[in-house]
Amino acid sequence: MRPAAVEELAAGDPRWVAEGNARRKALAVAADLAAAGDAGRLVLGADTDVAVDGDILGKPADADQAREFIARLAGRDHQVVGGFAFADGGILSGVEVTTVRFRPASPALVDWYVERGEWRGRAGGYAIQGAGAALVAAIEGDYLNVVGLPLGRLLTLRPELLP
Repeated sequence: MRPAAVEELAAGDPRWVAEGNARRKALAVAADLAAAGDAGRLVLGADTDVAVDGDILGKPADADQAREFIARLAGRDHQVVGGFAFADGGILSGVEVTTVRFRPASPALVDWYVERGEWRGRAGGYAIQGAGAALVAAIEGDYLNVVGLPLGRLLTLRPELLP
């Protein structure tokens, strides 16, 4: 894994933002590899956003913002938008959207979750694969997209990656 030195967009249509961020990441890493004499390698860029009411909830800056995000999502549906892009001389990109419904959450549940620190570095301030599962009532779509990478969709686009 190699972080891409690109500034991520955080406003606009969530599908466009996630796919655009993924494309820019993939192209930046591919350019860095080419500059280092390692051109032609397959690079995967990815971005995950949480969208509610037309807003993108990125990675919370601190525990207070994590509380705000979790409280805002409580008892409601939101979309997890996974953007991905393959770069290997050309670019092939796409988006996967999964709807997640949070259960209603008391202030005590929100505090309990935030105190675990799992919100750090997580779009929307939660991790479904950890303690954040306690916040979730249901999902519609690809669970792996919520975790961070829609593997099935990637393999559909690039079946040659299968053994």
